[in-house]
Order: sequence, then structure tokens, then C-alpha cells
Amino acid sequence: MSADDPVESAAERAFKRRFGGKDKGRNKRDDYALDLFREAAAYLDDTHRVNGILRELGKLYNPVADAPIVGLDTRRRIVECLQAGDRATATALLDECRNRYAPVDTGDAGAEWKISQD
Repeated sequence: MSADDPVESAAERAFKRRFGGKDKGRNKRDDYALDLFREAAAYLDDTHRVNGILRELGKLYNPVADAPIVGLDTRRRIVECLQAGDRATATALLDECRNRYAPVDTGDAGAEWKISQD
């Protein structure tokens, strides 16, 4: 994907998943939160948009951590990093939240399941 190609928003993907089904290439088991993480990572230059996405992730619950997927303190830190131009730290914080929510099987006899993050 080139830099000019728009990333499909999480809301668009959720709509297609709900009403388009497999005909639109979407699986109803796709995770809305992971769609939001993908969208946030794609638009790190748009701080306002990322803040809105993180706000939405803060409304969603992570039962493993018994907390919101992205807490208010983490959201503030990510936005502050983006405003300061520190994309690397913001990306690291975003990846940390995503990995806490949906760990990926590393093959080291840890988790036996894997959630697609593509």
C-alpha cells in the first residue's frame, strides 16, 4: 500500500463486516479493537484523529487486564508524544497496548492461540 492509499476506517470495516459478510471479504469474527489499532497506526500524523481512536479504545474493555483497552493515562502519553513529534515512543506505547489486548503466539510454548493482527 502506498502512502497515498487511504486506510479503511474501523467504522467502515465494522459496517461491512455486519452487513457485507463474506461477500465483502470480511469475517464477522474480526476484532473492532484491532481495526482501531490499525487505523491509529496508519494516521499517526493526524493527532486529533488518533486521539479520537484512542478515546474509542478507552470505551472498550479488556477482560484479561480488567481495564479499558487503552487507559486515560496511556492515551494522554501517546497524544503528548505525537504533539511533541516523538512518533517512535507513541508507536511503542500503541504496540504495547495492542499486545496486552491481543498477544501473538511467539512459539515459545506460551499462548496456544493467535489473533490475526493484519
